[in-house]
Amino acid sequence: MAKTLKILFFLGLFGALSAAGITYAIYYSVKDRIPTVEELKDIELKIPLRIYTADNQLIGEFGDQRRTPINYAEIPQNLEHAILAAEDTNFYHHPGVDILGLGRAVVQLITTGQKQGGGSTITMQVARNYFLSFEQTFTRKFTEIFISLKMERELSKHEILELYVNKIYLGNRAYGFEAAAQVYYGKTLSELDLAQLAMIAGLPKAPSRFNPVVNPSRALIRRNWILQRMLSLGMIDKDAYQTAVEAPITAKNHGVMPDIEAGYIAEMVRSELYNTFGDDLYSTGMTVYTTIDASRQKAANAAVFNGVLSYDMRHGYRGSIETRTDLVDAPLEEQEKALQDIERFSDWQTALVITTSDVSADVRLANGKRATLAWEAIKWARPYIDEDSQGPVPSNVADVLVPGDIVRLRPDTQLGWILAQKPTVQSALISLNSKDGAIQALVGGFNFYENKFNRITQSKRQPGSNFKPFIYASALDRGYTAASIINDAPVVFNDTNLASAWRPTNDGGKFYGPTRLRQALYRSQNIVSVRLLDELGIRPTLNFLRRFGFDPNELPNNLSLSLGSANLSPLQIATGYAVFSNGGYQVQPYLIDRVVDRNNETLFQANPITVCVTCTLLEKTQDNEPQMGLFNTQEGIRSLPVAPQVLDPEVNYITYDMMRDVIKYGTGRRARVLQRDDIAGKTGTTNDGRDAWFSGFNGEIVTSVWSGFDNSSSLGRGEWGGSVSLPAWIDYMREALRGTEPSYVYKPSSLVTVRIDPNTGERALPGQSNAIFEIFRKNHVPPQRDLNLPASNNNSSNEAQVEKQESNVLENLF
Repeated sequence: MAKTLKILFFLGLFGALSAAGITYAIYYSVKDRIPTVEELKDIELKIPLRIYTADNQLIGEFGDQRRTPINYAEIPQNLEHAILAAEDTNFYHHPGVDILGLGRAVVQLITTGQKQGGGSTITMQVARNYFLSFEQTFTRKFTEIFISLKMERELSKHEILELYVNKIYLGNRAYGFEAAAQVYYGKTLSELDLAQLAMIAGLPKAPSRFNPVVNPSRALIRRNWILQRMLSLGMIDKDAYQTAVEAPITAKNHGVMPDIEAGYIAEMVRSELYNTFGDDLYSTGMTVYTTIDASRQKAANAAVFNGVLSYDMRHGYRGSIETRTDLVDAPLEEQEKALQDIERFSDWQTALVITTSDVSADVRLANGKRATLAWEAIKWARPYIDEDSQGPVPSNVADVLVPGDIVRLRPDTQLGWILAQKPTVQSALISLNSKDGAIQALVGGFNFYENKFNRITQSKRQPGSNFKPFIYASALDRGYTAASIINDAPVVFNDTNLASAWRPTNDGGKFYGPTRLRQALYRSQNIVSVRLLDELGIRPTLNFLRRFGFDPNELPNNLSLSLGSANLSPLQIATGYAVFSNGGYQVQPYLIDRVVDRNNETLFQANPITVCVTCTLLEKTQDNEPQMGLFNTQEGIRSLPVAPQVLDPEVNYITYDMMRDVIKYGTGRRARVLQRDDIAGKTGTTNDGRDAWFSGFNGEIVTSVWSGFDNSSSLGRGEWGGSVSLPAWIDYMREALRGTEPSYVYKPSSLVTVRIDPNTGERALPGQSNAIFEIFRKNHVPPQRDLNLPASNNNSSNEAQVEKQESNVLENLF
């Protein structure tokens, strides 16, 4: 017996020494992979880039890992209990390694010959997720154990659980339980009930197999097993268990749910910051605050959406997506599959027409439900022939739909659903704070997710008459007045920069004869603009246009410039109009206000060039630097660069006042529905109606809207800036200006108002009955006509003037 015990002792000692040696050898081989104390305590989660409006509404998120870190105090107790019940009941009592669990895993290995899951504590899962790969090797497992033991010595249980809750992968790109709550339920963790918490607590074991969206039946079994475990462990009572286990599955794939739809803006921010930060942008937890106003962005989205749909509907119905008569009597599952295979669009539904009557259509929706389309939802659908013509007005449903048609429907508050089609036309809107260039709303197209091309910044189109105010401002700066007379009569130009002799005409082919500049602008008379530029000269005018931010090298070097033949982006146009809005100062548009890191430390703060109205001017610090001023901002007193004045305030105000008449009397008079006396603007339509514009402003905000086809085809007969783009501008400005006081452009006290003869632009005679008031700079008030001379506006004088001008072919001045 003694001998046997001795042998056993030495065998045990040898075994212990061997185990210790093997353990040390393994430790020595993996020690370089064990993190230091500092690394353990300085763990940084990969957090995506998040972009917000100026008023903290989420615009977008970029990053492969959707994550919203929380601290231990924010973990709901039911979630903690569900996690412990599912993953590690003994978490608060083991040293990081569960010996019994590891023993079971070893037995599985011996009996099955395969490495299987199991035996991992929450601590070990944290070690694996933060510091190791997911390869199934003995070396990795031992490293995991050593890291777990070290974590338990250096971190508290609450710190370890917090790391677990924030790091673990839970499917659908969701990392951490807060992100999972948002992805699967569109809520925060604190808003989830017990059944929902148990559901996501079951995901770490197998995020794909137990995914409630992909595999709801398996997920339900897993959820109920966790609830049973919680009940048996005394974590919940029987009533709570019964309520939760009977709850239906409510999970859906919510993805990233922005508060505001602004895909074009989010992409602009991402693209700009990527040039600076590279791939770190998507994982280091940066937060970007833009200049976007959430309420104005919502208004812009709605304005563009409704404007495009309105144009599209009045040009006719292009027919169903396809016709599948075989589906009419097919099983429900087959109908649903066919409909769901068709690309979804916005919050619209794809539908199969089942039956029709004279006044309604019965349809099957892609979600499996049935719906009835009323005649009021269908009767708009005149057949589309081309952009200039449509077929006859339908008299009953059969003229539009037949059973088997697969169509799109859009929701309507009154009718439920309306027959719809994806528009082919596009529109874009940009709105700026004219005092500092802050972009407050931007829509780059009808649907970002279908077409990411940003027409505000990436598309350059001809602005047409939308460009004329810049030419008129140049004339006023050179001594012309709003009462100056230009003859609106036929003319031919021989310009070496044009392919042939040019005969500009007005829209409609009408000529008005001698016309005051004010009238010519609000009536958008082309001939006057061309003659005016010809008198001013091309080169001086191109140099003048630099004041509005335009590069002369990008502008045409011929008289077509007067009709807006330059290729410019809506952002460039809006930036130019901002000069008119803010009293004559040049500002630069900007979108990013500030960028902060995960610790809320500022990485970037915008310092926009700002119009100094009430600020305190400071001395220049160095040559060639913009003068600085002290401004009162929401953040307090800030020093910002002062916007340079590029346009004489008198010239600026007269131009503004002339553009107010565009809305009062001219091509923009639809905007009178806003009942605002402070707004001004200008329409624009290019040749053959390829581009339709409206740009307008008051003393605070400037907004420009463009509409057209990406392939530059015609918008159709009778479509103008005033019919296509102006309605969207009105819809947006109605909301943007709601509740605001009138904001007029600054009017210099040096301007004078004088009564003039409306036919000649000269000072009115005493007692003249048809005299009107006009605004002038003091040194440009017209003289009063000499009573001894014949009136300059009699027919013979006018005819002589026209004959003289037509007898001389005007040469382009350079």
